[in-house]
Amino acid sequence: MESIEEPLSRSSLVAYRAQLLEQGLSASTINVQLSAIRQLAAEARRNGILDSETAASITDVPNVRQQGTRTGNWLSRDQAKELLAVPDQEKLIGKRDHALLALLLGCGLRRQELAELKFEDIVEREGRAVIVDLVGKGRRVRTVAVPFWVKQSIDRWTAAADIQDGPLLRPVSKSGKPGKVALGDWSVWSVVERCAKEIGIQNFGAHDLRRTCAKLCRKSGDDLEHIKFLLGHSSIQTTERYLGSEQEIAVAVNDTWSL
Repeated sequence: MESIEEPLSRSSLVAYRAQLLEQGLSASTINVQLSAIRQLAAEARRNGILDSETAASITDVPNVRQQGTRTGNWLSRDQAKELLAVPDQEKLIGKRDHALLALLLGCGLRRQELAELKFEDIVEREGRAVIVDLVGKGRRVRTVAVPFWVKQSIDRWTAAADIQDGPLLRPVSKSGKPGKVALGDWSVWSVVERCAKEIGIQNFGAHDLRRTCAKLCRKSGDDLEHIKFLLGHSSIQTTERYLGSEQEIAVAVNDTWSL
C-alpha cells in the first residue's frame, strides 16, 4: 500500500482495492493481496498495534467478485504423450524429468506436494503402488493411486540415481550426479515450463498438468466423486468448477449451426 499515504484502516484498504482494480489486475491477484493485508491487521491487533474495532473493520473489506469460471490450460492426450517424450531418458536428468512429468500427469499432484514427496511415501497397497497419506491443501489427507506407467518411470529414476530413502526428486549436477536435498517447487515449475516450450506451448505450468490429469480422467469416463478424491478437493462443486464441467469445448453449442 505504498501509494496510499495514510494509516492502515478500512478506508485506506478500500482505496487500495480500488487502485488495484484500476490497474486491471485479475480478481484472484487482488484478493491474494487483500488477504495478506487482513492477516497483517489481525497480527497487528494481537500485538496491540491496532485496536480491535479498526482491525475488525479492515477484515470486513470484501474480496473482488470473480465473474465466470477460469478455464485454464490443459493438454490433450496426444499432447501429453508428446510432452513425456521431451526428456532424454538416456541421461540421469532426463529420467528425473520424465518421472516428474509422469507424477504430475498421472497422479494430479500439486507442485508443492510433488516437491515434498519422499521415496518412502510410495508404498504398495492392495497389490498396487500408492502415495499414502498425502497431506495437501487445507491439511486434507488423501491416498493417491500411482498408475503402472508412472511407477515404471519412478523406478527408472530411483534405480539410476540410487535413491532408497529421503526426497524422491532431487537436483542433478552438471556432472550428472544426484543431490541429497529435495528439488524445490519452483524447479518443478521450471522443468514443466521448459518441456512445454519444447513442444510449442507457452505459459504452461505444473498446475496445468494437474488439470490435464483431471480432464483426461473425466474424458475416460471417471465420475466426479473419484476425481474429487484424486485431486483432494473439499467438494464436488470445487471439482466441477475446476473441470469446467458445464462447458463443452470439443463439441460446442455454437458448432451446431453455420453461416
